[in-house]
Amino acid sequence: MTLYYSLVFAMLVTEMAIFMSLIVPLPFTWRRKLFNFISENPLIAKLQYGMKICFIFILILFIDSVNRVYRVQIEVAAASKDNRGSTEVLGGSARMEVQARKFYSQRNMYLCGFTLFLSLILNRTYVMILDVLRLEEENKSLKGDSSAKGTDAAKLGAAGKAGEVGKLKKLLEEKDRDIATLKKQTEGLQREYNRMGDTQAMPDSTPKKSR
Repeated sequence: MTLYYSLVFAMLVTEMAIFMSLIVPLPFTWRRKLFNFISENPLIAKLQYGMKICFIFILILFIDSVNRVYRVQIEVAAASKDNRGSTEVLGGSARMEVQARKFYSQRNMYLCGFTLFLSLILNRTYVMILDVLRLEEENKSLKGDSSAKGTDAAKLGAAGKAGEVGKLKKLLEEKDRDIATLKKQTEGLQREYNRMGDTQAMPDSTPKKSR
């Protein structure tokens, strides 16, 4: 196995370990602290950004491995067609070489494919667990639980900005800021209009001097 495929295998094992740590049953407070730590740690944020870049290279390797499997299949079919009726159809070392190339190509394809697929599962699992934690926080707050009103609860509400819920909340926050800015501009224009109206009305209101 070459170096880059060894790195892909190491990433696959890492993803499996992360997935197992996510689905391990933990108390609510522990899980909340864990997700707050993941969402706030800058090192983990940089690691996630680096993994996204690595997944692009893994996707390229996956496309290359699929292409290699396709070419080996064509080679096997062509050799079988040329040697049909013969007692030596890809016999001896030639057959072993082709089978080895086929095996390695399929192994690399499955390795890259499962790594990419597990990355999608990890992202979706992380977002779903965040949604479940938020629902539990809302349930506790409706029941009047004091533990749902602390700083950890507020941090949990801001965690997971990469999810769909986080995107919608961010969009709403931007819209609210735009509306507040428009209100301030409207109030400023109204004050300026009133000031100019008062300035224009002042000469007319002064009494004229009699000659």
